[in-house]
Amino acid sequence: MNKALVLALIAAAGLAAGCAGNAKSKAARLKNPAPCPNVSVLSDAARAVEFDGDQTIENVAYTAEILSVELSCRYFADEPIKASLIIDLAFGRGGKGLEKGHNYAYWVAVTRSDIEVIEKAEFLIPVEFDKDRNVRIAKEKIDEILIPRKDNEVSGTNFEVVVGLVLTPQQAIFNRTGKSLKFPEL
Repeated sequence: MNKALVLALIAAAGLAAGCAGNAKSKAARLKNPAPCPNVSVLSDAARAVEFDGDQTIENVAYTAEILSVELSCRYFADEPIKASLIIDLAFGRGGKGLEKGHNYAYWVAVTRSDIEVIEKAEFLIPVEFDKDRNVRIAKEKIDEILIPRKDNEVSGTNFEVVVGLVLTPQQAIFNRTGKSLKFPEL
């Protein structure tokens, strides 16, 4: 085959792919024309450790940790942002955790980026442990979070969805100090 013809075919294929990509991008923009709000876990509230006594590994009763969060959204024109959230969590029962079940709580807040909290809600998660399993993994789903917008000029980047565990003041101090538990020497 002629080298010039091969180059022309490659160029035409690239142009066609570029046009198809633009058509795909345009269709995607029409479905969801703007970006979703940022989603994050408040680092000071990403884990919870409940102690029964001094803050040592031997005195851990219950633990919780937010493993990941994922947000998806949809909005167009001047309608509110409709978002959904998936939160992956891990729960544990330590040596001082004597109950088979334990209630954990987390919160979700919608904020105007770096300005103020618009709305905040708390959710309770009852967790059951059995005698052989002291760790549970859970996936929490929030199907709809409505975020109002003034008009179609306000995009999702003006908002943030923040997630955290409900903590006691002592748990918050423990997290902020950066302490970690040391396993006893065996």
